[in-house]
Amino acid sequence: MNDLIKLLSNATRRGFLKTTGAASLALAAPPLAGETAAETVPNNQVRLTINGRDYDLDLDPRTTLLDALREHAALTGSKKGCDQGQCGACTILVNGQRIKSCLALAVMHDGDEITTIEGLAREGALHPMQAAFVHHDGFQCGYCTPGQICSAVALVAEHNAGWPSWATADVASVPTLTDAEIAERMSGNICRCAAYPNIVAAIREVAEGDRQ
Repeated sequence: MNDLIKLLSNATRRGFLKTTGAASLALAAPPLAGETAAETVPNNQVRLTINGRDYDLDLDPRTTLLDALREHAALTGSKKGCDQGQCGACTILVNGQRIKSCLALAVMHDGDEITTIEGLAREGALHPMQAAFVHHDGFQCGYCTPGQICSAVALVAEHNAGWPSWATADVASVPTLTDAEIAERMSGNICRCAAYPNIVAAIREVAEGDRQ
């Protein structure tokens, strides 16, 4: 009986060594002719209208809109912060509405009208929101500022259109742009330098100017 158990044990050990040895050789061997380590994903032709100019780009379909702007269109104003949609540094306007470009694929916006921080100024004159941020010192390091300004421009447009927010007490009425409203509407944009009071003051200046 003991001899039989030893024989089975040795056979099992030899089989295991043979199997693992063959697997190691297979993994170490070069690929056969015509084989590739990974399938190549074909590129897509994408036309993005950015700041009034058409860009015809040849993009991997997995390219984010943020990377398309920065790496393919050479528009580096929009910043890559968290790359997870949490900080808002990459905020831009698409068809007039703000989005976080790190969470969008470029191929999803073929033919859309895109505005980045570079496109807000007109004929050398700052956009009113840009001028207000300068006037109220609404930035320190400036890294989040492009996203903050684009988001603030959209905020004023949304408020003027009567859109309520989570902070609006009565969604059936036109909300008053209180500090709480501004804070809620800008909550997707983080300023690590904590220039929030100045940002609120800049937004209020533009919003009240629009009402006048």
